[in-house]
Amino acid sequence: MSAPGFRDRTAVAGVGYTPFSKNSGVSTLTLAARAVLAALEDAGLGPDDVDGLATHRVGDSAAPWLVASALGIREPSWYLDQFGGGSVSHSVVGQAALAVASGIARTVVCYRAINARSEFRMGGTGRAVPVSPEVQYQAPYGFFAPPQQYAMYARAHMLKYGTKEEHFGRLAVTQRANAVKNPRALMRDPITLDDYLSSRWIAEPFRLLDCCLETDGACALVVTTAERARDLRQPAVTISAAAWGGGDSFLSGGRADVTVTAAAELAPRLYAMAGVRPRDIDVAQIYDCFTYSVIVQLEDYGFCGKGEGGPFVADGHTSLDGDLPVNTHGGFLSEGYVHGINHIAEAVSQLRGQAGDRQVPGAEVALSTAQPGYILPATSALILRADR
Repeated sequence: MSAPGFRDRTAVAGVGYTPFSKNSGVSTLTLAARAVLAALEDAGLGPDDVDGLATHRVGDSAAPWLVASALGIREPSWYLDQFGGGSVSHSVVGQAALAVASGIARTVVCYRAINARSEFRMGGTGRAVPVSPEVQYQAPYGFFAPPQQYAMYARAHMLKYGTKEEHFGRLAVTQRANAVKNPRALMRDPITLDDYLSSRWIAEPFRLLDCCLETDGACALVVTTAERARDLRQPAVTISAAAWGGGDSFLSGGRADVTVTAAAELAPRLYAMAGVRPRDIDVAQIYDCFTYSVIVQLEDYGFCGKGEGGPFVADGHTSLDGDLPVNTHGGFLSEGYVHGINHIAEAVSQLRGQAGDRQVPGAEVALSTAQPGYILPATSALILRADR
């Protein structure tokens, strides 16, 4: 579909969460059902209004047909059950928007539900995870869990551009300051740069406070036509652009420069589809599985030059009162980690003007991004717009 045929034809009309915790005490099916119902309530809709469900998972969550059965959603016309973690998080919403824009479905609920602390811990033992063949040559040398993988790329960035651990620390401190203003955040105690520098090593150059939380919880979004969303309970937030794609795998050695991510290739398509430039973005929710992930994406999405991401953060540009507020909810580092969908939900809250003490004044256009392609050779992103 061409950009003019897609741009702003669909909208996010409802947002729903479960509490984020270290032990939900319930199944992922229950988490998913609760988040879906909360999103429908937010939109002023019910299960009978839903004709599509979409999610993504890696053997760690409830399938959409199970959620449909649990909620009494009868004869949905469209399902999406995509394999993958953070890389595909935003493509799920983009594909839901395509289904709605094409008329295949009228109201799709996208969700992600995980017990990522109490059950399925990334990089842990005792449960098989589907992997690509090259992992057999990497895992024996300790190159398996995401902290180990991202640490290598972060170190390459440090060596090439002079990025410092203090730059990573400033990002962690800034996002925690945002989380202090977010009642939903798991981590709400302020931290200092000294706190960051004294936190224990996980995989050098990453310390504990460089790493995202492992969270039990769920989040859901209602996607429908922009026209219909305008008649529902909440201010409509339109989907101006959705893009996904990738290239050579970092893990197989297919990239000559590991400091340039798949986001650099996706960003021009995304901006062109929305008809905007980086300077038009008022607020950005950038995938922060690790602090470095934000710094490299600030560069690859065009907010600063290559190698300038660290100083860009240290100079305060990404703080709430900066010229590009980033991860205003605290991000995965401090709010909770639900593989990207809570970034989209926060973008919606900002564009509705409903973010409370962390509200960015006059926010009209938001960027939300997925894992930038370091683990799977793909990424995805959305540009959302306040429908005013």
